[in-house]
Amino acid sequence: MSIPGSSETRKLTDSNSISANISPVHKFSIGHMLLDMGKITPVEAERVLRLQKESGLRFGDAALKLGLITEADIQLVLAQQFDYPYLLPGEGNHSPGLVVAYQPFGAQVEVFRAVRSQLMLRWFTSGHKALAIVSHNPGDGVSLFVANLAVVFSQLGERTLLIDANLRYPQQHEIFNLKNKQGLSDVLADRANVSEVIAKIDSFIDLSVIPAGTLPPNPLEILNRSTFDKLNDQLANQFDVILYDTLAFSSGADALSIAARTDGVLIVARKNSTHLNDINVMNEQLKCSGTEVIGSILMD
Repeated sequence: MSIPGSSETRKLTDSNSISANISPVHKFSIGHMLLDMGKITPVEAERVLRLQKESGLRFGDAALKLGLITEADIQLVLAQQFDYPYLLPGEGNHSPGLVVAYQPFGAQVEVFRAVRSQLMLRWFTSGHKALAIVSHNPGDGVSLFVANLAVVFSQLGERTLLIDANLRYPQQHEIFNLKNKQGLSDVLADRANVSEVIAKIDSFIDLSVIPAGTLPPNPLEILNRSTFDKLNDQLANQFDVILYDTLAFSSGADALSIAARTDGVLIVARKNSTHLNDINVMNEQLKCSGTEVIGSILMD
């Protein structure tokens, strides 16, 4: 991409016309991408190319040595080169709690990647497509956890769908800045088609979200309708990974109904908040319903 009216930019992007024996900045090179992003000017790019030629440094290292860019700029370009989407602070208008999007190279994100790896090995590569994420208390942070987990699955290249099945206190529409007019409840009540409520998250290539939709007066009855089974089967043909955000166990039996559709659950607990006895009771209830507990996560 060139800057209109800039002859210097045209020189740099034309592989046959760059001067002084300096190598061209190729379309998918770090140099070209830094130009495209406005991180360096065409004149600065020529300075970098000269230093690169003289010292044998890579383009990014040469630009760093000249003080023209930061390490964060390099990480951003590398993420684009390797199709690993993440966001700069303020981009996308999503919740800052999406640490895997806004802080993709931090230690906290490695936890989500480790969970993703375990789930791929123990669940999703075994022919399963859907998984319910459950917690005991409303304050256990399950909604942000599943949102971050959905993002890291999409970063892996898996066609990922996050469904907000908390029809009482939904949060995914706020986390991803979606209009929560219609969603899961409307599909289950035959008030909307599923294709109308799937929101593609443009910030992440392989991520879609179905918000909770209209809050019904009878959420448990809505979730127990036979249309839920049909919907789950239909979505399994379109996506590789389907994650359900659910109501906390202490607030109702909704999660049990969803778990019966997915056959598997991941339990989320909060350190110094969730009681071990509550986890044991929840674990037993899930197993009695025929649901496999894949594992549990203790969050700080």
